[in-house]
Amino acid sequence: MLLSDYTLGANVATDLVNTSAAVRISTGEVLTDPAALAQFLREHDLHLDATPPDGQPTEDDLVQVHTLRQETRALLEATTEDELADGANTLVRRAATGPALLRDADGRWQWHITTAPRSSVADELGVLVGAALLGVLRTLSHDRFRHCASPVCDGMFVDTSKAGRRRYCMPGLCGNRLNVANHRARQQGGR
Repeated sequence: MLLSDYTLGANVATDLVNTSAAVRISTGEVLTDPAALAQFLREHDLHLDATPPDGQPTEDDLVQVHTLRQETRALLEATTEDELADGANTLVRRAATGPALLRDADGRWQWHITTAPRSSVADELGVLVGAALLGVLRTLSHDRFRHCASPVCDGMFVDTSKAGRRRYCMPGLCGNRLNVANHRARQQGGR
């Protein structure tokens, strides 16, 4: 995993936390079975060494990823930087064997985090998420870990935007819902 790009891991952390039925009240649990987990990995273009050759995670992988999701949510809700750093470091230590200087697809040297052989899908995801959260904490700050601003959403997100003004966990969904509600309220008030 590329160490210098925390954006991918931060997006995975955000999206993972927001697959929960507690967040997706209207649609329910997103990661319902191993096939849904495989779809989540494909949507994020994640090719984990722990994924079986057929690309289909197991039921055990799904259970472990659900646990990782709870741990990730707890990290996003951490009230102190130290609590966040300790938890993210724990995720990284589960499967990381250390940094390695490797060439990328363009032949340039890049820092990567390598994972131990036979690591689980959840542990490899944990390394990606943990390293990204540490990168965001160091580069952007602890205030980039936020709850969704929509009053009807319990989602969370990691704001990696340049301006740092993101307000919604799923802008296309939560932001639009709030805009529609505000529009309807204005329409009702104008009558």
